[in-house]
Amino acid sequence: MESVLLFVLGVVIILIGVAVSIALHEVGHLVPAKLFGVKVTQYMIGFGKTLFSFRRGETEYGVKAIPLGGYISMIGMFPPGKEGGRGRNATTGFMQQMVQDARTASTETVAVGEEERTFYRLPVWKRIVIMFGGPFMNLVIGVVLFGVLLMGFGAPQSSTTVATVSQCVLPAGSTSKTCPDDAPQGPAAAAGLKPGDTIVSIDGTKISSWDQSTAIIRESAGRSLTMVISRGDEQRTVQLTPVVNKVAKTDANGAVVKNADGGIETLTVGFVGIGPVAKLVPQPATAVLPAVGAQTGAVFNVFLHLPQRMVDVWNAAFGSAERDPNGPISVVGIGRAAGELTALDGVPAVDKVYTMIGMLASLNIALFVFNLVPLLPLDGGHIAGALWEGLRRTWAKIFRRRDPGPVDMAKLMPLTFAVVIVLGGMSVLLMYADIVKPVNLFG
Repeated sequence: MESVLLFVLGVVIILIGVAVSIALHEVGHLVPAKLFGVKVTQYMIGFGKTLFSFRRGETEYGVKAIPLGGYISMIGMFPPGKEGGRGRNATTGFMQQMVQDARTASTETVAVGEEERTFYRLPVWKRIVIMFGGPFMNLVIGVVLFGVLLMGFGAPQSSTTVATVSQCVLPAGSTSKTCPDDAPQGPAAAAGLKPGDTIVSIDGTKISSWDQSTAIIRESAGRSLTMVISRGDEQRTVQLTPVVNKVAKTDANGAVVKNADGGIETLTVGFVGIGPVAKLVPQPATAVLPAVGAQTGAVFNVFLHLPQRMVDVWNAAFGSAERDPNGPISVVGIGRAAGELTALDGVPAVDKVYTMIGMLASLNIALFVFNLVPLLPLDGGHIAGALWEGLRRTWAKIFRRRDPGPVDMAKLMPLTFAVVIVLGGMSVLLMYADIVKPVNLFG
């Protein structure tokens, strides 16, 4: 029962975090819209049926039943049809009627005397500020949360303390977790090293980092080393000889290097069979933006390869393939992961809080990148439309041509409809996969 309650607690906490992120995203739109004089009729968290709402001034604030996003309603999102023109009849086709319906819905809420408070009449730069305000708010949240993680908790770094000691030496590339009877004993185990030992020096060289000790060991294959370790309140000196081991060669980015024949290139290095204890080391403020940039790049890479990623999700959901822990995940998956995290036994509370904050930070960076995709109904679609309008008007001004007027974004409604269907389909697939084949984030 306790584990169930902890699971529910984790889900509730992450859902509150998601809701707050969505709410602040919409505030990022709402504040500049009101500052620029646009009439905002609604500020809603969620979609579907309204659960509750209240009105302050001319704006209705509320929460809806489906917590998968939010929106604000601004009058005059699309310009009216050309003066003297008539919208086509519904019998001319579904797509054309969709365009006309969008334009009508945008303009029918404009009362007499409010024409100057419409969104489409704003200067291009003001429209960009309004539409960029939401994603920018997610970026700010992400930066703040990464700041809390790195400066308040720290970044995981390998310490000089031993966490694991391999009892045997396995062939390179082996995935076995047990030692065969004929496997040679690991040098560290043979020397008597135990988890919790701290490396003080190797061959007289004082060790200040795990990477330093690893470099010495890798370069000392077949050569006896004198290692001083700290165990409890005493220091001990042990002798061990790193065995020759082959590992895959990697480049500066950590990618495996392959030879001309497509095989993996290997390096001959020393191996003793020890692993480090990871600890959180507080970072300076200068580490925050690079971390945000790295996360943004990782999210952008996911979206860049999204079609293949979704194929992988499909194969996992309806086949035997495993889910990629670095692949896309739905709100259901995030909630499930948060519940599993809080229900884990033997994990310190500080580690759970750290991971939860990291999930919300990564989510907000994902929302920042996703909403800038230049397709309606995403914010990036409106930004792209405003930029195109600015370019057209600048071009006309340079060549002394007639002002082409605002870009009629309502004409893109058929494409928007298609985008909504695709996004909806991907969301359903991700939620289904997160139920039947969830991502394994915690072992």
